[in-house]
Amino acid sequence: MMEPTISVIEADELQETLVQEVPPELIGQRLDRVAAILFPEYSRSRIQLWIDDGALLVDGQPGRRRDSVVAGMKLSLKPVTDAQGDWLPQDISFPVIHEDEDILIVDKPAGLVVHPGAGNWDGTLLNGLICKYPGLIEVPRAGIVHRLDKDTSGLMVVAKNLPAQNHLIKQLQARSVTRLYNAIVLGGPTASGKIDEPISRNPKNRLKMAVVPGGREAVTHYRVKERFDSYQLLELKLETGRTHQIRVHLAHNNWPILGDPLYGGKTRLPRGCSEDLRAAITSFPRQALHAVGLQLVHPKTGELLSWDSPLAADIQMMLETLEENE
Repeated sequence: MMEPTISVIEADELQETLVQEVPPELIGQRLDRVAAILFPEYSRSRIQLWIDDGALLVDGQPGRRRDSVVAGMKLSLKPVTDAQGDWLPQDISFPVIHEDEDILIVDKPAGLVVHPGAGNWDGTLLNGLICKYPGLIEVPRAGIVHRLDKDTSGLMVVAKNLPAQNHLIKQLQARSVTRLYNAIVLGGPTASGKIDEPISRNPKNRLKMAVVPGGREAVTHYRVKERFDSYQLLELKLETGRTHQIRVHLAHNNWPILGDPLYGGKTRLPRGCSEDLRAAITSFPRQALHAVGLQLVHPKTGELLSWDSPLAADIQMMLETLEENE
């Protein structure tokens, strides 16, 4: 089928009406499926909502999701965006290392929760995003397409509009977004490899995730960047993106991340470690995990772009202490 082209037949200051004609090869298929094909910059679930709300018309008339289409029908869509949540804009500081009309690249600091939820109803990255970029209130989850744990620092991409968000979600689902992390771990592997173990909610502790037979597929690739006496600095690449994936996988292999309060277990000190190393290990305030690299296809230009983030200062200081105590 030919790549659909979108013609603009009406426009105002805020939105435009997009029109597509149903081609012969889509005769008899459901309206929602056909519309998702003809307007590929929007997700099918979003298209379905617009059909229900009358924002997508068939030959000028409202339709139903399950209606069958015939060749030559004209589908007209006026993308409608509304406030997506009862969120409070708050002046919260976070570094932005790239910004254009479609995406933001944020270098999230440790300690900042990404999205409001139980125990953190405000003071999150999302609250800061809608304060700095008010238009994001009209994008689901304020454009957030993936998350970092509260105490994991580093790079995240945020979509500034619906088409960009849908494009980025598809990239994540296709596993074409490259996400690189660095972590300081106790012990560690002897060579590069991958952990391919399913992850689900821990049946004994609902606050944790765990490797569970029958859980969702989870794959983490790893390689050694630097070795110390009892610790290693690993580079990790996510193939999938399950909750707490890196932390769960490394703990499952008995390579817990330094400072991880949930999966690290009891603090273990190297034999004969110096007092300054002992103090550094026992006082480290969070899991030593940082998202150092991000690569993706720009949702509008199609250009392959990449960004790097230097290790957070506390992790860098920990590495220096480990090097001094070799």
